[in-house]
Amino acid sequence: MGDGRWRTAGSALMRVIVVWGVSTVTLLALAGILPDFQLQSDDGDSVTKTAFTAAWGAGAFGLLSALVWPVLVRALLIVPAFVLGMLVFFLNGSLLLIALWLIPDGRGAAAPETAVVVAAVMSAVASATSTALAVHDDNAYRRRLSRLAQRRRRRSGTGGAGGEGPPGTVFIQLDGVGHDVLAQAAADGVMPTVAHWLADTEGHRLTPWRTDWSSQTGASQLGILHGSNHDVPAFRWYEKETGDVMVSSRPASALELQRRAIVRTHDGGLLTVDGASRGNLFSGGADQLALVLSMAARRGKGRRSRAGYFAYFSDPANAVRTALSFVAEVGREIGQSTRARIRKEAPRIKRGGLYPFIRAFATVVERDVVVSAVIGDMFGGRTAVYADLVAYDEVAHHSGPRSRDAEKVLARLDRSLALIVKVAEHTPRDYRVVLLSDHGQSPGETFAGVYGLTLKDLVRAGSGLPVPRRAQRTRSGSEARDAVRTALHRPVAGGEEKQPTKASDPVVLASGNLGLISFPDIDGRASQEQLDRRHPALLGTLANHPGIGFLLVHSEHDGSVVLGRDGTRIPVAELKDGQGPLAPFGPGAADAIRRTDTFPHVADVMVNSMYDPGTGTVHAFEEQIGSHGGLGGEQSRPFLLWPREMTDPLEAVAAEGGRRAAELVGAEAVHRVLRRWLREVSGPQVPVRTTDAVRGADGDDAGTGAGV
Repeated sequence: MGDGRWRTAGSALMRVIVVWGVSTVTLLALAGILPDFQLQSDDGDSVTKTAFTAAWGAGAFGLLSALVWPVLVRALLIVPAFVLGMLVFFLNGSLLLIALWLIPDGRGAAAPETAVVVAAVMSAVASATSTALAVHDDNAYRRRLSRLAQRRRRRSGTGGAGGEGPPGTVFIQLDGVGHDVLAQAAADGVMPTVAHWLADTEGHRLTPWRTDWSSQTGASQLGILHGSNHDVPAFRWYEKETGDVMVSSRPASALELQRRAIVRTHDGGLLTVDGASRGNLFSGGADQLALVLSMAARRGKGRRSRAGYFAYFSDPANAVRTALSFVAEVGREIGQSTRARIRKEAPRIKRGGLYPFIRAFATVVERDVVVSAVIGDMFGGRTAVYADLVAYDEVAHHSGPRSRDAEKVLARLDRSLALIVKVAEHTPRDYRVVLLSDHGQSPGETFAGVYGLTLKDLVRAGSGLPVPRRAQRTRSGSEARDAVRTALHRPVAGGEEKQPTKASDPVVLASGNLGLISFPDIDGRASQEQLDRRHPALLGTLANHPGIGFLLVHSEHDGSVVLGRDGTRIPVAELKDGQGPLAPFGPGAADAIRRTDTFPHVADVMVNSMYDPGTGTVHAFEEQIGSHGGLGGEQSRPFLLWPREMTDPLEAVAAEGGRRAAELVGAEAVHRVLRRWLREVSGPQVPVRTTDAVRGADGDDAGTGAGV
């Protein structure tokens, strides 16, 4: 035992010496290359003296990085994560200037901008050297990360299962990656890790599943993690009783949706037993959280929305590596968008402004922090981990789901998967890795790009309200204006006749190719008859527009009905797949519409864009050439990739009380599958009491730690 400890200590000391030596040589090289960086007095020094100065500076910088950097990062958690990432270079350069100031006789000096460059190179070299040494000592690598995981658990006051026992499960969500996109990427060698899983007879199995009508992360992930996405009609919707617009990506809305799901299911979520939630919209009931949006709305002591950043950026090497990758990704996006403009690629949308930075955050910072957190969970022996990687979804929205830009993101995500698989070889318990997605994406030119006006413009025209002149100047805008003029005998904005001033302005919201129209001054759900009396041309204008597939609206006489072109009107109870307006949308469309129609907050008018099954295209009502949110094409066809030793998903649904079906339908069904898989190895997942779960979601007495 004693010899082993001395051997371990000696090995650790040797690694420190090697890293120090390499850092010293690097500092000497940089002093010789950079004109504004010196390690000698003005009169010059001997080689020995210069080497001693470099060693002193490298040692001081390394010590400051180890001791001071974590304190700085923790203090800066009050600033937004995006700002923290941009401050990495400045902070690192400041530490180098302090290290140079500590060198005896004032022999170290550097211009501030040069110090930033030197510090970045030093951190990168030290990180690379440490990693290279650890590669040849798997036990040392495992011990180091295990110690980090143990410290994190002690800080949070919770403990993972650890030790030997049943295998843990890691669920990795590749946001927005459709089944066919994943299969093609594996077949083309873009994702070799996934390809290996599929080729191995003892590896993984791949199956698609079908989303609800609302094919977007808010509805899907809420259903997957909390077992219910009831009353989530879209990514954003208007609630008349409060006058609020609910948006799935807003912390307050996410927290409220999580609370509603817990009340409905009487259960805390998929991850209530020793679970960790990383990079998600919702917590899933986990006691370890990092970058969980719903928890960002909590106030007071329980607020931990940025805790995951501290664990990652407290290592200066991580901070510098991610910051450099961030800058490179911004440059990559600018180059790719410029090339697309030069080549006049179509469809294409504007990608300027802050978008390059938003993309870099999603594809670099979020990915690095989440993957690091998952690795920490695995070394900590967590029973269940659910993590969302959003990189592909963000890029595919702007570049297209099958673009070369998106393909490169898939390749980088595959490398992250490979790292997680490699780490699993050294964790204290075995892990099963399940890969899944929450939805896919359907390509297509935007509605505004094809027809020259937005859905809101079209609704206002059909309602006899002023239409922006930018829409009037286009051919499509003129067609819509003429249709309204013929029906109402009223001009659009800018005409000679006075516009009506008493009509209520409708609230028009978009979720991909799904539109929602609400009339705030009509109590409850507006009926077709009410809308026809108030706006005689509205429903006809919408239903007959070539960019719209169908409408859902409530009728006082026939119940809810689906409206299509040429006066098609079918009661929801009589809807059949493959017929009428639903003919292009494939199986399951009728049931999806019927389910959404029962939601308390379904919009007065639900609008689904057209879908061309020949090309797979839809028209998003947002500025997206890869979209999701409604029915039509690959957006409704995500995937589930699971180890072969786990129960088949359809059998798992039946075992959890669901009916046996030919395919997996709905996010709530996926929740039952994942819960079954956890029960198979860990025993029953004990539900929490409803009151406790709600209190935890509100953050008043959550009892949840921040974790990694």
